[in-house]
Amino acid sequence: MTPFGVSNGYATVTLAFLLGRAGVSTVQVTAIMAVWFWVQTWKVAWAPLIDTVGDPRRWYGLGALLVGLSIIAMSLVRPTPGAATLLTGLVALSSAAATLVAMSSDVFLTHFAPPTMRGRASGWAQAGNVGGSGAGGGLALLLVQHAGPPPVAALALAAICAACALVAWRLPALAIAREALHYLRRLHAVVVDVWTVARSRTGYLALVTMLLPIASGAAPWPAIAGEWRADADLVALSNGVIGGLCAAVGSLLGGRICDRLTPKSAYATFGLASGVVAVVMAFSPRTQTAFLVFTLAYSTMIGAGFAAYSATVLEAIGRRSAATNFNLMGAISNVPIAMMTTFDGWMHDRFGTRAMLFGELWVQVLAVLFIAGLSFATASRASFKRGIDLADTTSP
Repeated sequence: MTPFGVSNGYATVTLAFLLGRAGVSTVQVTAIMAVWFWVQTWKVAWAPLIDTVGDPRRWYGLGALLVGLSIIAMSLVRPTPGAATLLTGLVALSSAAATLVAMSSDVFLTHFAPPTMRGRASGWAQAGNVGGSGAGGGLALLLVQHAGPPPVAALALAAICAACALVAWRLPALAIAREALHYLRRLHAVVVDVWTVARSRTGYLALVTMLLPIASGAAPWPAIAGEWRADADLVALSNGVIGGLCAAVGSLLGGRICDRLTPKSAYATFGLASGVVAVVMAFSPRTQTAFLVFTLAYSTMIGAGFAAYSATVLEAIGRRSAATNFNLMGAISNVPIAMMTTFDGWMHDRFGTRAMLFGELWVQVLAVLFIAGLSFATASRASFKRGIDLADTTSP
């Protein structure tokens, strides 16, 4: 999942910081950041290709290489308000390439991870995601500040992506890659698999959960870093290198917790914890130390939340048409991330930073209450229906 994270990190950390420093408004910066997530909401449209055509390892390699090339292209554009349209298009391209990486990785995850280790496997997958984001954001920003112009950092990230593409070929070939399947017949089977998952209680509860802004991790730290007097190096560390490591550790710990709790319960817990961190930060002194401590704590909780997200999806889909089912959930889950990114920017510019940080908690509180109520209501109906069915089978 590392190239996927690299794409996200460069767009939402390095590019966001460079645009903010160039005088681009927070609303415009968050709008460009949100495009990366909006593209992710459409990836289910081409996910059946990964389930039906060719070897997933080839799709992975194509996606990883395109991520590297798109980042190089972004680095060649001067970050000014006038370049916003071009940069938006390049961010969208990078995000689309990253979907190929994610969808192929999801296929590997669902086929190679045993059921008893889904939480830990999800933790490792998301550790790669957030670790890659740390490299794409923090490492790139450090290189920009100290090693030369943006293309130097972009070439380093492209090399990481190319290395991942090479390593992917060491994975075993999947049976689907060797089968000569009729495309339309296989596509019909994919549709049936998706419908089977969606109509089950576990499946539709997972779908609804993905639509809710829980553990979205949308707070635009690079855009507001100046309020805590955080310079480029501190942003690169807290939202990049060290932040990525903290998120990776959070993913690994969160994955282990998911193997002991229900994934959805862990998901809600980690989301609320990230909101609490944001509220406490709202009252913190505007110092670099406070910025570092709270952004790292936030990253850790979001990393754990990402692991719980993957475990929730794995629990719902099993091995049915992995790329399509996983990315149906993934596409849906990016809707609240994109909305929260835009919402945070609007809250900041309209009501200030403190109101934005309070919103990080209260939006999630409402979301958790909603899914808890829905889960209780559907459990009651399911128990009632089972009681009727049992009575029918035992009546004379």
